[in-house]
Amino acid sequence: MLINEVENIVGLSKKSIRYYEENHLLNPKRKDNDYRYYDEDDIKKLKIIKFLRELDVPIKELQLLNENKLSLQDCLKDRIKKIENLKGNYEKVINICEEIVKQNDTYTNLDVEKYFQEINILNKRERFTMNSELPSKGKRIRGAILASFIFSFIFIFLLGIIIYFQITEAEKCPWPLFIFLIMILGLPVIAVTYNLILRIKEIVGGEEDEASKY
Repeated sequence: MLINEVENIVGLSKKSIRYYEENHLLNPKRKDNDYRYYDEDDIKKLKIIKFLRELDVPIKELQLLNENKLSLQDCLKDRIKKIENLKGNYEKVINICEEIVKQNDTYTNLDVEKYFQEINILNKRERFTMNSELPSKGKRIRGAILASFIFSFIFIFLLGIIIYFQITEAEKCPWPLFIFLIMILGLPVIAVTYNLILRIKEIVGGEEDEASKY
């Protein structure tokens, strides 16, 4: 079946399905027309992936499970341990909130210094737990810019060579052909720049992170 049908059966978006394919969790067959074709095994695997993601199993651990380098038992035991740690952190947060309520503090007279150190430690632990799976947005943006720069440099270099010889050589390329070549080589640079802007907006907007949850 095609991806549109899979989307309805499993309850995942096309973007999420392709995200799992990019992370080598799924390898659908391709038909002669190059369309992806998903069989019953792919459907079953997607349902398992979706279920485990609902349990907050990271992509890296799903990859290890898929490669038989990690057992499901060990994976879920690790999840239990991490959730228990988080539960302990939230219990401490509840205690702090209850103490503030008990003291009858107001917004303007809240003694922040009294609780700051403890809550700061908890926040650092929480951020590490939540963000350890994915690279930071800054790293992903830098990666996208670097890839776009390398690709664009090749075309800009070729453009420079053509323009240089057109200006310096006595026997010049016919101007219509010269303009045509400039347009052909310039279009990929424009396309890469446009896609880079879209990619940065996607990263900043968290769309990739959203897809990675499912």
